[in-house]
Amino acid sequence: MPSSRAAGQLLFTDTKFKKFSKLNTFNLGLNIVSDYKDVYFTSKDGLRLYARDYAAAQPSSKLPVICIHGLTRNSADFNELAPLLAQQGRRVIAVDVRGRGRSQRADKVAHYHPWVYANDIVSLAEQLGINRAVFIGTSMGGLITMTLALRKSKLIAAAVLNDVGPKLSQKGLDRIAGYAGDGMHCANWEQARNYIKYINQSAFPHNTDEEWDKWARRAFAENAQGELELQYDPLIATPLKTGKLKATSWLARWAFKRLSRNRPCLLVRGSISDLLEDEQANYMKQVCPQLQYVEVPQIGHAPMLTEPEAQQALQNFLQQVE
Repeated sequence: MPSSRAAGQLLFTDTKFKKFSKLNTFNLGLNIVSDYKDVYFTSKDGLRLYARDYAAAQPSSKLPVICIHGLTRNSADFNELAPLLAQQGRRVIAVDVRGRGRSQRADKVAHYHPWVYANDIVSLAEQLGINRAVFIGTSMGGLITMTLALRKSKLIAAAVLNDVGPKLSQKGLDRIAGYAGDGMHCANWEQARNYIKYINQSAFPHNTDEEWDKWARRAFAENAQGELELQYDPLIATPLKTGKLKATSWLARWAFKRLSRNRPCLLVRGSISDLLEDEQANYMKQVCPQLQYVEVPQIGHAPMLTEPEAQQALQNFLQQVE
């Protein structure tokens, strides 16, 4: 039997070596257990990148969904949403953007850039044989989706932007820059949970310790020294910390216009978000009058998309896209 690495390399040529992982049961009104395949794909600059591939619960001709996480997160952020979408008859791909999770780190800091990330998504789609998909992008994932509209627009059948847009609040950017890339190490899971709670509690004031523990186990992993470390390259935060990532730009505004033109788009916003405040959301509605919109109450940046309001909006939205 080949190693996991060999299995990843053989993934697209010999299906008997596909590696399977299992999710635990969780309860969001439904008890759903879902399997996903660990898949690896190669970027144009030779990195070995990772994604979770959730099969549709029943045969379907519906378009697949590609989920892209936020700046310091990874594919595990969708480990509750993806099975729900798969249960609705859609294949779901949740990617680890380069430098995060099980994807390799970039050789150059300059390659932690939305344009490079968008190229990686193109490589993912090509190697999985996906010609069109619905995109769900949380925070940075939404910026990647907008960039993809400039890079390969025909790949996007519809898009969900989760608490992000072409104009952002500097307040939220400053808050994220205050903790992103700090290279945090923890001695145990209690410390990891407390750290995640500390940096996110303002956005999720009603989360329980059980929920914070789930977040910690998505964000941290044990290293060779037995410590718990965040599952991302600290250098991913360089563009934000150095001010290269601006609150807005003409390119971002153009990308949003390109994305929202002639395709269904849904904006999900946390009602107390400090990254996408009313001013930025109103701009998006003005630019795209047909933009569908839902606000998740008492949640900041960024909704997990498992909230009842987000779930209902997603279900209604996806019914428009076969």
